[in-house]
Amino acid sequence: MTADPTGTPQISLLIVDDHPVVRDGLRGMFDSAPGFTVLGEASNGVEALERAAALDPDVILMDLRMPGGGGVDAIAELTRRGARAKILVLTTYDTDSDTLPAIEAGATGYLLKDAPRDELFTAVRAAAEGRTVLSPAVASRLVSAVRTPRPPGNEPLSAREREVLALVAKGTSNREIARELFISEATVKTHLTHLYGKLGVNDRAAAVATAYERGILG
Repeated sequence: MTADPTGTPQISLLIVDDHPVVRDGLRGMFDSAPGFTVLGEASNGVEALERAAALDPDVILMDLRMPGGGGVDAIAELTRRGARAKILVLTTYDTDSDTLPAIEAGATGYLLKDAPRDELFTAVRAAAEGRTVLSPAVASRLVSAVRTPRPPGNEPLSAREREVLALVAKGTSNREIARELFISEATVKTHLTHLYGKLGVNDRAAAVATAYERGILG
C-alpha cells in the first residue's frame, strides 16, 4: 500500500471484468471513495496476468467467466508466480463448480456482484490485509462442502475442466492445450489432476473413457 499526500493509506486496485460497463462502474465507485486507487483494468484472465505484472496492485478484483481467459486460471497462474496481489473474486456465480476452484486456486475472498457498496469496500480492505472474505452464500456452500464431501468420482467438473477433457479426448497434448486455452502447461496439469480426482481415475485414457460412460463427453 502507498499513501496519498495527506498520509492516508491507499489500496491500489486492478479491475478484471469482461463487461466495460461493470469496469466503469467499479472504477467510478472506488475513485470516488477515499483510500483507494484504481491502477488499471483488464477484460479477461490473460490480460489480467499482463496488467498485474506491469502494475503490481495490492488487490485484484477478479470476475470468473470471461471470454479469452477465465478468472480461475488467472488466479492459479498468479498464485504460481507468487504475485503479491491479493485476489478478491467478484462475480454473479455462486455454484460449487465456481466457488471451490477459485478458492483452491488461491483467491483471498469471494463476493457476489449484488454486494452493497460498503460491504465491497470493507472486503477490499480486508483482502489487502490478507484476511479471507466470503459472501454469506459462498461461506455456506464451503461449510457444506467440508461437512459433506462428495465421494470420489461424483463431483461435477468445472467448465474449464470440461474444456481440457474435451481436448484430451481429441489427443491434444498438454502443450497444445495450454496454447489453445491461453494458459500455462502447469495450469493444464492442475486441471488434469483435479478432473482425475473428480472422475476417480489415474490417467488420461481412463478419464476419457469414464467421461464417455457418464455422458460428460458425447
